[in-house]
Amino acid sequence: MSSRRAVRERLLGRRINTMAETMKIPVSITLNGSIVRADVEPRMLLVEFIREVAGQTGTHIGCDTSYCGACTVLVNGRPAKSCTLLAVQADGWSVNTVESLESGDTLNVLQQCFADKHALQCGFCTPGFLMAATGLLEQNPDPDDKAIRKGLGGNVCRCTGYLPIIEAVRSAAVVIKERRS
Repeated sequence: MSSRRAVRERLLGRRINTMAETMKIPVSITLNGSIVRADVEPRMLLVEFIREVAGQTGTHIGCDTSYCGACTVLVNGRPAKSCTLLAVQADGWSVNTVESLESGDTLNVLQQCFADKHALQCGFCTPGFLMAATGLLEQNPDPDDKAIRKGLGGNVCRCTGYLPIIEAVRSAAVVIKERRS
């Protein structure tokens, strides 16, 4: 907040609303297969919409700079960092979060491979990696290690050293390929 605005607020004894704080725009986003409608501020990020409006908290807010990838979701089937998109931009789009991978108490193939290969430790980055890997495997069902590294390149993990994550994605690709045969 600018110092001039802060001084005016103290003198007036009340908070001054900006136009962006008072204006709301209706959006309709298909989130994990269900339509979510809300009136949102124009500056609301997609990650905030997902967490605060839709209540889907699996998507994490990590760095606020689009560096870490913890907020990665699938937008119209392609991986995207939801901290770089506004909710109003996503109006009419299809967005899938890590919650879309749920199937009751059963892990999907990729989640199981992450567990089997010990590709997670603290788990904070895991939703972003799972969604980036999901998008990768949908676009390239038989990726080599170079393609896996490129597909996951926008995600950061401080715990695993990446090798177990690459192994998990490679394993998932094999299992998915065997199931299709």
